[in-house]
Amino acid sequence: MKKATSRAVALAAAAIAATTAVASVHAQDSGNWIVRARALYLDPANKDNIDGADVSVNSKVFPAVDISYFFTPNLAAELILTYPQSHDVSLNGTEVGKIKHLPPTLSLQYHFTGMGWRPYVGLGVNYTRLTSVDLPADYALKRDSYGLAIGAGVDVPLGGGWLFNVDVKKVQIKTDVSYDGDKLGTFKIDPLLVGIGIGKRF
Repeated sequence: MKKATSRAVALAAAAIAATTAVASVHAQDSGNWIVRARALYLDPANKDNIDGADVSVNSKVFPAVDISYFFTPNLAAELILTYPQSHDVSLNGTEVGKIKHLPPTLSLQYHFTGMGWRPYVGLGVNYTRLTSVDLPADYALKRDSYGLAIGAGVDVPLGGGWLFNVDVKKVQIKTDVSYDGDKLGTFKIDPLLVGIGIGKRF
C-alpha cells in the first residue's frame, strides 16, 4: 500500500513538474514583443518605362532588424529597420553611378496559432528615402517613394522564447528619373526580399 502511495505521489509530482515546465515554455513563447535579426536578400524587379534606356540596380544581401508587437495572439504590427543601403546603378548594362536608400517597412500581420510552428501573412506600407544619389550630371531621381508591401513567413519556436524565422516580402519602391529638369520616366525597383534569421520573444 505504501509502495502504491509512493508511486502515486511520485507520478503526481512528475506530472506537476512537467506541466509547470510546459507552462513556463509557453509563457516564454507567448510575450507581446518579438525582436528579430535577419539577413535579407534583395532581388530588384528593375522595371522602367524610360524610352531608349535599360535602368537597373544590383541585388545584394544586408542585415536588418524587425520589431513586432502583438495586439492579440493572432494580430501583430511589424516594423523592419536597417541602415541606408548602397546600390550600383547601371544604364544599358554599364555602371553609371550609385544610390543609397533607407527603406523602413511597417506591416499588419495575421499569425496562425494552434500548431508547433507559427506561419503568418501581412500587408503594409513602405517608405523609401534616397539618402544619396551619385549619377552623371543633369540626371536626377525623386528622393521619396511610398508603396505597398505584402509578405508571408513563419516563426519556429526553439524554446526559451527564442525562434527561427523565414520571411518573404514583395515591396513597391519607385522613383521618377529626370534629365536637365525634364522627367524621362519612372524606374521601379520593386524588390523581392527574402529573409532568414533568429528572434526572441518577450
